[in-house]
Amino acid sequence: MISLGDMVRKNHPLLFWGMRRLPKAKRDAIYTLFAFCRHLATLQRSDMSLTEKAEILAAWHEELNNIYDKRVPETNIGRKIYKNCLRFNLPKKLWEDILNSAELDAQIPLVAPDENKFIRYVDGTAVVPIELTLMILDGEHPLVNAELAKNLGYAVLLTYILRDIKDDAKRGRMYIPLGALRECGIELDTPRGIIENKNLSAVRENIATQVEKCYIQAEKLLDKTNKQDTLPLHMVEVSGRTLFEMMKKRGWEIISPKPQLGFIKRVGIAYRLLFK
Repeated sequence: MISLGDMVRKNHPLLFWGMRRLPKAKRDAIYTLFAFCRHLATLQRSDMSLTEKAEILAAWHEELNNIYDKRVPETNIGRKIYKNCLRFNLPKKLWEDILNSAELDAQIPLVAPDENKFIRYVDGTAVVPIELTLMILDGEHPLVNAELAKNLGYAVLLTYILRDIKDDAKRGRMYIPLGALRECGIELDTPRGIIENKNLSAVRENIATQVEKCYIQAEKLLDKTNKQDTLPLHMVEVSGRTLFEMMKKRGWEIISPKPQLGFIKRVGIAYRLLFK
């Protein structure tokens, strides 16, 4: 069975290397959080029936009850959460927020969600995992942590939404909120119809303006933290921003091929953050 560390290294190598200097307890807790989020993301996009997905998600609600009621968890990830994460006093509600976010997209794929549903999805998918990570890394500054989690979570997730828009449309998903589409004259359509609309570039550019502001604020807040403590999030911020700048440079009318962080770019980012 693949270890949690190997799972992180395979799916997010920069995050993995950013955590190598952390104490083992913190490293294992973040690995476990990553595995939980990765498991739910895989479930969302799987070909399972809606009934099967609903059963798994309901079982996870029960598993969180087991974990926080000090009963024996039934899953490997649940046992890891019990062993690795509870020592950091992570609130049950935040784990439930992640699970509730997955439910928004698992049973009926999200297509141009309204503002409320979009915020709940982004919060549970990106903001809350970063907030939990900050509690593990540096739980002493809750207000700064919440603001940092919000700005970094929005910036990074929206970067990937902008990058993966064509692939998501092929899978019947469109994460850009309906209000942002209508602002540029695009009414609700199929995901494929939306990506073929001539006004999509204006939508992406408008979103990019907000994303850039979030990156600027996230960087300012990260600079106020101890870099050794928050190095994994520096890795997340720089890798996300690098992808964002690649898209911005080539123009928001271009949706494919989607940019990738090649080996040389990843090594450059790691070297700059680890040794400078």
